[in-house]
Amino acid sequence: QVQVEESGGGLASAGGSLRLSCEASGRTSSMLRMGWYRQFPGKERELVARLWWNGNVTYYADNIKGRFTIDRDNIKNAVYLQMNSLSIEDTALYYCYADDAGVRYWGQGTRVAVSS
Repeated sequence: QVQVEESGGGLASAGGSLRLSCEASGRTSSMLRMGWYRQFPGKERELVARLWWNGNVTYYADNIKGRFTIDRDNIKNAVYLQMNSLSIEDTALYYCYADDAGVRYWGQGTRVAVSS
């Protein structure tokens, strides 16, 4: 059993920054594949960024490239999403996931709200 917990969401002004954190705990392997999704109101979750256990980034969504970066700390089994140059269009619920032994585990989500 793996537990996933996000933190770091909140309010930001357009042009500002937030750093989201996610930690996986419990009965995990040492090679978790982790990433971030976000969900806009009335829409399905969409992938923002993901990376492998060794830190190799495998995906960035086109609309966040150059503004968001994903990185991880394997000692903590944590993954981070640094969000810069935020815009109103980034307002969403952000979800972290961890893939372990063929099973996907989700966090509860953390809310990001960007105002003008």
